[in-house]
Amino acid sequence: TAHITQHHTMTDDYDALLASVTSRCHATGQSHILAHLSDASIPTSAKHSFLRSIDEIPLEKLSSFLSGALAEEEKLKTMDPANVPAEDKIEPFEGTSASTTSSDAATAQLLERAHQIGLDAIESGKVAALLLAGGQGTRLGYDGPKGMYDIGLPSGRTLFRLIAERLKKLGALTRKGDGAIPFYVMTSPLNHEQTTSYFRQHDDFGLDVTFFPQGTLPAMTDDGKLILEPPASLAVAPDGNGGIYPAMVKHSVLSDMKAKGVRYIHVFGVDNALVKPADPTFVGYCIRQKADCGNKALWKTSPDEKVGVLASRGKRPCIVEYSDMSKEMSELRSEQDGRLVFGAGNICNHFYTLDFLEQVVVPNLGNMYHIARKKIPYYCDEQKKTVKPTENNGIKLESFIFDVFPLSESMTVLD
Repeated sequence: TAHITQHHTMTDDYDALLASVTSRCHATGQSHILAHLSDASIPTSAKHSFLRSIDEIPLEKLSSFLSGALAEEEKLKTMDPANVPAEDKIEPFEGTSASTTSSDAATAQLLERAHQIGLDAIESGKVAALLLAGGQGTRLGYDGPKGMYDIGLPSGRTLFRLIAERLKKLGALTRKGDGAIPFYVMTSPLNHEQTTSYFRQHDDFGLDVTFFPQGTLPAMTDDGKLILEPPASLAVAPDGNGGIYPAMVKHSVLSDMKAKGVRYIHVFGVDNALVKPADPTFVGYCIRQKADCGNKALWKTSPDEKVGVLASRGKRPCIVEYSDMSKEMSELRSEQDGRLVFGAGNICNHFYTLDFLEQVVVPNLGNMYHIARKKIPYYCDEQKKTVKPTENNGIKLESFIFDVFPLSESMTVLD
């Protein structure tokens, strides 16, 4: 098991850390967050943790993240639906696609070949599985990592166990056994310890597992000022499932994959009890199509299903949320097979080549944040306490895993 943990860029020496953080805050207009460090009632250990948390934040990049996200928000707000510019026009996805439900003999043959290509790639150690497991089971009424939830099967298997056992079975189909598929699990700061402890209790299910936490980003005011919740603690939130990309860089996951000989990555969410991790048919199909990025979709049967779909915007692949589609678009059906034209439902089940992530995605990481306006508790100096606002008072930046789709030059879809 590899546990990729946080690395502090500064020495833990308090004075050196204070000097460095003070300098960076001053240079980026964030000195106000240090106002309470002279307060003797705050323990030194709390101040030290506070400084370390600031040291982890890319302060120098926040203003460009925010300005880009605000520009996008303004553009969407002012866009006239009846007069959409060509680069923003939503059209059906133009890339290659195949369906596992097709009765066409040629398609069946193609997918049979793809399955073998996928198995060969797995056997040669070129395929990794990456599980997005940062979510908590709150909406399921469970206080803990979503992956530890017992979904009610007679066996009592958790989501984590279901996925791990499928990977073991897939490894058994190759000559390499349990270590055939390097398995990466992205946690969140909230559930990292619980998740790694759970896997340890089960001896990692006999798999080669690497854990790494997604990052957080601080909440801000409209003019980019960071917000204190208590006097020595920033208001922060996870950076969305798009946080996978900076987290893979920060925790050296991409270089770890490269060192292991991985060339293809299958990424999927923990809340899919039916997922086929490192699915040989999907992976093999993407390899055969020479795709840099792939999306495994579930085709919608009804226009009112509330799921985003794969489409093209300005001739580039993208996910369009159901709320952004007109009634006419969502109901449009193909004359050939009667299926919905905008039907490729996005289920967070993706393929990437390592080259695509390293050479295309990583250099573009700064351009992918969106605005979420929230009610953010803040420390009020006058009242000397943390106040919970009744209206939105701040901004959280978030990114989505599919924000990189427009960067793809050869995207493909399997449903």
